[in-house]
Amino acid sequence: MAKRKVVIDDDDEAQDVSSQHSKRARTADSDEDIIEHSQHRNRPVRSNGKMRQEDSEDDEDDEGPTEEEHNEEEEQRFEEVNGEAIRQRLEQKRDTFGGIAEHGIIESIEMHHFMCHKRLTFTFGPQINFIIGHNGSGKSAVLSAITVALGGKANSTGRGSGLKSFIREGQPASEITISLKNQGEEAYKPKDYGKSIIVTRKFTKDGSSSWKIKSKDGKVISTKRDELSAICDHMNIQVDNPMNVLSQDAARQFLSASHPSDKYKFFLRGTQLSQLSEEYDTCLDNINQTKKVLHQKKQVLPDLRATFKEASVRFEEASKAREQRFKVDELKKELAWAHVAAKQTELQKQIDEVAKAQRRLPKIEAEMQTAESQFKLATDAVEQFEREFSELGDIDHFTKQRDDLQEKMRINRGKIGNFKNDEKQMNTSLTALNRSIDDYTKHIAEEEDRLAADTQVKRDELNRKLESARNAVAKADQTNKDFLEAKRQKLAEQENIKQRGVAAEARKNSAQERISAAQSMISQCKEKGQNALAPYGRNIKHVLDQIAQMRWYGEPPIGPLGMYVKLKDGLWADLMRIQLGSLMSAFAITDARDRVQLKKLLEHTNNNHINIIISERDMFDYSSGEPPAHVPTVLRVLEITDPFVLRLLINQANIERVVVAPKRLDADNILRGLAGGGVAWAADYMRVHRFAEGGGQSIKLNKIPPNDPRNMLFTSSDSASVLSTWEENLRNAEDEFKAAQAEAHQLRQEYQKFAREISGMNAQERSFYETLRAAKHELTSLQEEAKEEMPADIAGLQSAKEEAEAEKANIMQQYEDAVSRRTAIDEEQKVLLAESNKVKAQIQNFEEARGGVRAKIEDAAASRLTSQSNNAHYAKKLDDERKKVEALQTIEKQLKEEFLNWTAGAEEYCTRVESPRKVDEVERNLESVQKALKERERRHGATVEQMTIEVNNAKAVLDNAEGELKSLAALNNALKRSLVVRLNRWQEFRRHIALRCKVVFQYHLSNRGYYGKILFDHVQQTLQLKVQTDDQMATQGRDKDPRSLSGGEKSFSTICLLLSLWDAIGCPLRCLDEFDVFMDAVNRRISMKMMIDTANASDKKQYILITPQDMGSIHVGQTVRVHRMSDPERGQGILAFS
Repeated sequence: MAKRKVVIDDDDEAQDVSSQHSKRARTADSDEDIIEHSQHRNRPVRSNGKMRQEDSEDDEDDEGPTEEEHNEEEEQRFEEVNGEAIRQRLEQKRDTFGGIAEHGIIESIEMHHFMCHKRLTFTFGPQINFIIGHNGSGKSAVLSAITVALGGKANSTGRGSGLKSFIREGQPASEITISLKNQGEEAYKPKDYGKSIIVTRKFTKDGSSSWKIKSKDGKVISTKRDELSAICDHMNIQVDNPMNVLSQDAARQFLSASHPSDKYKFFLRGTQLSQLSEEYDTCLDNINQTKKVLHQKKQVLPDLRATFKEASVRFEEASKAREQRFKVDELKKELAWAHVAAKQTELQKQIDEVAKAQRRLPKIEAEMQTAESQFKLATDAVEQFEREFSELGDIDHFTKQRDDLQEKMRINRGKIGNFKNDEKQMNTSLTALNRSIDDYTKHIAEEEDRLAADTQVKRDELNRKLESARNAVAKADQTNKDFLEAKRQKLAEQENIKQRGVAAEARKNSAQERISAAQSMISQCKEKGQNALAPYGRNIKHVLDQIAQMRWYGEPPIGPLGMYVKLKDGLWADLMRIQLGSLMSAFAITDARDRVQLKKLLEHTNNNHINIIISERDMFDYSSGEPPAHVPTVLRVLEITDPFVLRLLINQANIERVVVAPKRLDADNILRGLAGGGVAWAADYMRVHRFAEGGGQSIKLNKIPPNDPRNMLFTSSDSASVLSTWEENLRNAEDEFKAAQAEAHQLRQEYQKFAREISGMNAQERSFYETLRAAKHELTSLQEEAKEEMPADIAGLQSAKEEAEAEKANIMQQYEDAVSRRTAIDEEQKVLLAESNKVKAQIQNFEEARGGVRAKIEDAAASRLTSQSNNAHYAKKLDDERKKVEALQTIEKQLKEEFLNWTAGAEEYCTRVESPRKVDEVERNLESVQKALKERERRHGATVEQMTIEVNNAKAVLDNAEGELKSLAALNNALKRSLVVRLNRWQEFRRHIALRCKVVFQYHLSNRGYYGKILFDHVQQTLQLKVQTDDQMATQGRDKDPRSLSGGEKSFSTICLLLSLWDAIGCPLRCLDEFDVFMDAVNRRISMKMMIDTANASDKKQYILITPQDMGSIHVGQTVRVHRMSDPERGQGILAFS
């Protein structure tokens, strides 16, 4: 069987260092195990000015042991033997439930001022936990809190680069508390901590961070990070392992766009094979480092050999003294130019530093310019909103009008109360008078019967006259009443004609306004027929031509936005003009520095009203913000041809989520059916807002003035048809104006006619009144005469009766007058109430408008303050960098002067020496030669015995060094052989784990009726999935590549892979964020059931799964706990970590 060497090279001048990415070889699907190593380049070694030759005593260590490659037949036998056992264990676990972990799982977590949460607490179940909620509710913050609290790296969460980014906006610090279960025989320090370990981590804006590790009863046991690490190691908790805590970004990448190499990395890291491999790499690096140290020690051997050689040949050096003196001179010359070369190197390094610092200046200037542009933009916004606020004016006149109306209504209510009291008193008086009159009549009749015999003839004549006078009074009174009724009817007819005249005048004025509007629209239609850009502003064609010719920092401005927007149904035309009209004429830029240039161009063409939007070209996915497909939205009634313009309108007006409806009631009903409320625009000019917590608000939309160019927006593309329509409207309005004018003229003549008739009736009324008064006077005279003829008793009774009747008539007249005045006041009160309600509505609309503008001013002011702070920051930074550049340039100037001076001095000393060595090396050689020369000069003072001892000592030192190096090299080789054994064992681990992943993956795929396999390529470090979704006979057993799968199939297959990888790791905690974002309903239901079944069967494991989807269609058992997050709060700003 062929073998491949496991190469760990021992060459003295070439070291092999294993790399993390090329070390492991394929096992499961290929049949070779290879450990590859990168090689260092060969480097010569100088010592004492000479090239030393190195011995190669360790040549026998050049090759390490070898490892057998597995061929396909052996691999197949391996899978048959072990795969069936794995399948049997899976079948045995199918209907079993795993035990609950006694330690290492999370009991609860509490967050204070963490990310978007003010305070959030969860109590987790021991096995399966689902956290659900809408997007933006802060679900992913739970996993980030777990990672941060248990000592994980902040950047591993994918939510921030540091702890400070997790602190809630506006708060100085954040705190997370986690309770870990600590029970059973393997509990961590149960005497100290008890049944739970409470870990609290607090970190502040200034960067400080602290831990408190407490017992079950709250006693602080430790505040050290090492204690937390010991707890996590004891409980096998690995929060930085992406397979244990799979964050939202990592989950999306893993589920939707994970590359085979990324899946392979997840496999290694999740199963801790990567960690073990890295530790072996560290061992290998230490072995290679030891070889480097040995290599460096071996480089000393030439010096020792040289010492020995120098001692051996010292007797022969006397003849070389002259050559050594010459060499000293040459070394001095080389030293002079070596100093020059060193100074040149120092100068060049300083020049590079200056250039590097100067390259930073334009970047800072650009950032400062951007900040200035943003400040100016915010300032313009503040000024614009302040102008809008000023243009609103005040409501003092409305307030005064309301107070006056309320005062009048209060006075009228008092009058009505008085009238009611008077009527009550009158009814009481009438009852008493009627009773008195009846008594008087009875007594008079009795007296008259007694005296009838004596005065009957005379009394009959007097009674006849009285009856005739009474009839005359009654006739005159009736005539007067009939005349007054005729006059009242005449006045009513006159008032009716007056009201009809007012209505005719109103129709005439309305028709006149429609005539003006139609004339204006006809003019605009004609202009639009000649210039399609007319509705967006003045001379827009020239603006677009100038934009095409000018140069811009970012992309050329796009606009007007209305060029890319069409309306599908004319029903919504007026509504879209009101709500989106100003956006249709807007322009968009991608670089804030282009705003000044574009603003000047628009002002030059008198288009100051056109807004400028600054936005990057971000093609984000907006589908998550849309309501169900059956709900009509602004986006769904528009046809937008440019995707960038579409996203601009989404950012500016939320068109993907604003609902449209024909009537206000329809809009309110639609919003009630949506979870979380929302905003709707109704075609009857109403804006409806339904709040998430309940309640709502409706606001009347202001119509566009007739002469506003926005009236030409969202009209038919056929200008001739639109023009014809408006001409027809003009003719109808003119006809209505003429008819209303004629009717008003006729009614005015009739009103004047009635006025003359009523004036004549007033004179007749005085004549009738005089006739009635004369008749009453005649009746009074006859009654006085009758009283004189009557006896005293009868006359007294008659006089009392007449007084009572007169008082009754007076009270009746007062009652009629009171009722008439009360009726008039009631009518006046109704008019005052209507006017008061109208004024109150105007005040309310004004307050709402002013409140909206005030909120815009506050937001723009806050943005301006931020921009101003950024501008000051970059200005200071730019000043500091300029000072730094000046300081570096000063040093460069000094070094340049020194270099020139040194070069001139060296040229005066000797000719230039090309490519001199380093200064310390030349000085060392010069010192050695000078020392040897002095020793030669003193040589004659030394004996032969002394020279012999010196040679023997040098030989002993050399032998001792060579023996020590040989023994250390043997030890290093033994360590290498041990490492090779461990690497073989590591490959066996990987082989078994890979096979288990394959079998578990196929097992999970079978839940959906699929068939597939995992292909491991350990050489290329890839992990690929092959899935067969159709019947094998129909597809001839062909496997599908994941890229050909649908989104749901791909996500389901990747979930199966994830579960198979989870089956191979030992951490008691599994956290997964948004695993079902790309799944359809069927795959999601099966995946959820499969995950729940797998979790139930897992022994002593806790699952925390996060999903934005609803759990209504998923059956949850007793082992599953669902935590629902509340909906996100709107209008709370942008998170600071973006």
